[in-house]
Amino acid sequence: MKLYDFDGMFDEKLSRYISENSGKHKESEWEDIIPALYKKFGDTFIPSVGCTPREYYSKMSDDELIKCLSAHLKKGVPVSEFLCNAIEDRKLQERLLPLLRASEDERDYAINLIGSDERAFSAYMDFIEGDYDEELKNRCADLIKEKADAVTERVLGNYKKGVEKELMLEILSRSVIKRDEIFDILLNEFRGDPENVPMHAGYLAAYADERALPYLLDKIDEEGITFVEYQELKYAIEALGGEYNKERDFSSDPYYNIIKEHSVNAADIFEAFGGGKN
Repeated sequence: MKLYDFDGMFDEKLSRYISENSGKHKESEWEDIIPALYKKFGDTFIPSVGCTPREYYSKMSDDELIKCLSAHLKKGVPVSEFLCNAIEDRKLQERLLPLLRASEDERDYAINLIGSDERAFSAYMDFIEGDYDEELKNRCADLIKEKADAVTERVLGNYKKGVEKELMLEILSRSVIKRDEIFDILLNEFRGDPENVPMHAGYLAAYADERALPYLLDKIDEEGITFVEYQELKYAIEALGGEYNKERDFSSDPYYNIIKEHSVNAADIFEAFGGGKN
């Protein structure tokens, strides 16, 4: 199969268009114009190809589309949005699964196109548990969180073994099916890790179990909490349907003073430009 750099072709046409119309549009307008031109380009007949970019991929079989994507990445030919759209439109997630075990470029494209399909979760968990960079681990965790219940047992096992503990807690906090075991883990981490109160309060808020409210209310009422902790605890309490209205003094908290100073400056600027005046 022949590989075409449709994006390169578009860039050439775009350069000419911009040169011919440079004084007709503001810079902000180009942000809307360029995507529209790209979309139009997908339906533009290209003599050297014999059809439009969209038609070129529409003629391929499912297997050919996946092979075409791999060939583009292996040979360094830019992958166009038209190829990705063709793959997505046909819902070829299952055919993309082998690419998760291929080259880094193929893996990354496959993850983008597969998304939160549960059939990829085993590979995603392998990446989280393995010797991979944090960006990939976090990316996989974000996709798994959308359907966290699909991997509960494996995540619990990792947590108990201390494997990527924080990511396991993050995934567990998004479970829809409630289990006492998960609630107890999230609550114990909240109560036993005073250095990371905001993070663990966020996990309890995400888990959405009202049984956490008394513990959050007890914590927010402590005199020694920081302003950051106070904010996150208050958010978690409100997320679970509770409320906390006690007046607190954080005037000695450096972060609070920074926020207050910025708020005052923003208010001064707003007032200087006539804000708030009828």
